[in-house]
Amino acid sequence: MKPRILIVDDEQSIRDTLRMILEYEGYDIIQAANGDDAVRLIEREAPDLVFLDIKMPGMDGIEVLQKVRHLTDTTPIVVISGHADQGGASSSEAAQAMKLGARDFIEKPPTQDRILVTVRNALDSSRLRSEVRSFRKDIEKRYQIVGDSSPLQTVRDSIHKAAPTNATVLIWGESGVGKELVARAIHRESLRRDGPFVQVNCAAIPDELIESELFGHEKGSFTGATDRQIGKFEQADKGTIFLDEVGDMSLKTQAKVLRVLQEQELERLGSNRVIKVDVRVIAATNKNLEEAINTGAFREDLFYRLNVVPIHVPPLRERREDIPSLVRHFADLLARENNFRRKTFSSLAMEKLKQRHWRGNIRELRNAVERLLIMTSGDGIDARDVPDDAARPDAAPAAVPVPGPGTTAALPPELVWASIPTLQEFKSITERAYLVTKLRDNNWNISKTAELIDTPRSNLYKKLEQYQISEERDGK
Repeated sequence: MKPRILIVDDEQSIRDTLRMILEYEGYDIIQAANGDDAVRLIEREAPDLVFLDIKMPGMDGIEVLQKVRHLTDTTPIVVISGHADQGGASSSEAAQAMKLGARDFIEKPPTQDRILVTVRNALDSSRLRSEVRSFRKDIEKRYQIVGDSSPLQTVRDSIHKAAPTNATVLIWGESGVGKELVARAIHRESLRRDGPFVQVNCAAIPDELIESELFGHEKGSFTGATDRQIGKFEQADKGTIFLDEVGDMSLKTQAKVLRVLQEQELERLGSNRVIKVDVRVIAATNKNLEEAINTGAFREDLFYRLNVVPIHVPPLRERREDIPSLVRHFADLLARENNFRRKTFSSLAMEKLKQRHWRGNIRELRNAVERLLIMTSGDGIDARDVPDDAARPDAAPAAVPVPGPGTTAALPPELVWASIPTLQEFKSITERAYLVTKLRDNNWNISKTAELIDTPRSNLYKKLEQYQISEERDGK
């Protein structure tokens, strides 16, 4: 499709000159002799480029620019006018036009080469901006938080409250629940949204390299340092750094990260020069950092510095009502990315997917959807196409029997003695039974239960995950 160019000028000769030059180059041309017609054509025709005269009777070019910017901020506009001493635009009018978003300024009479170079540059720039907008939309869709369940709404509320601040955030939850999506959402809604978002997977970088990765190094600072390297903290200046799996970071590195958090400064390896940075830190972990503190594997002072705003991302089995939305989201995304044929999931297939345990959470669900799209023939996916959860080696074990609501009675001795081979298994069964009973007694209020049994809420969440306790499964 030919690019469409609108020429706006009250002089017929100028319009004819521009039209002939541009039509010869293969552009589609529309014209307006005054500002009112120009605004109507821009609104109706959505041209790819506008040549706009500043000096016109009635509505002049400056007024047209002001009105057009209320309609669209993407259409490139090139202002044309004669010299000021010949009745053209003054330098202040030209400057005002540029401030209002004009792409370029051409004086009359325009030369053919100047016109064609301006058109090519303006259209190329517009195309690139359009591609960037499209790319950003694709990125946002890929990292979209999908679902409307109550647990997920709690996460969204925490994001909205934390995002506008500079507070550090600690996101915790099982592997595959979408901690990175939460971190990106916080950055996207923050005042730093136009700054960089730099992600570091602390578990994937060897201990001997992570300091160089985070803080950078000077040439020759260690064997193999052939060039200077800018670290991730410097790269994230004026933006956000996301420390994923922060619980896997060495104690030595933890001390340096703590300094950056407290002082907003760092030193590259092999350098004594202090570098100031302005970085917001978001961390994530699937480990119980409080237990890691007790074992000496994590610094207590760093934990409290990171844990200013804690956000727990619930496992998928605790928000099963989100599974249909996630399945449709992944099916659409994967079909578009991989040129798969679009397929629909029957209600029975959806129900079967909802009943699975999803030990790998959303990551496992995405992989399952992709596998079904590839391996299932036809345009629809039914229950028979979805593998049984019980057939999987990591499927959830059967629920452990527990006492009924409102009682703390012990498990029957004959069950304990006949069915439980080890002391550790007995302890696990009785601890699970105790927790379920207390949760039932408190109407599944996590905070109240944690307070009454004198344990940190985060520790109680870990126990719920360990024993696969949920109101849906154990609430009756």
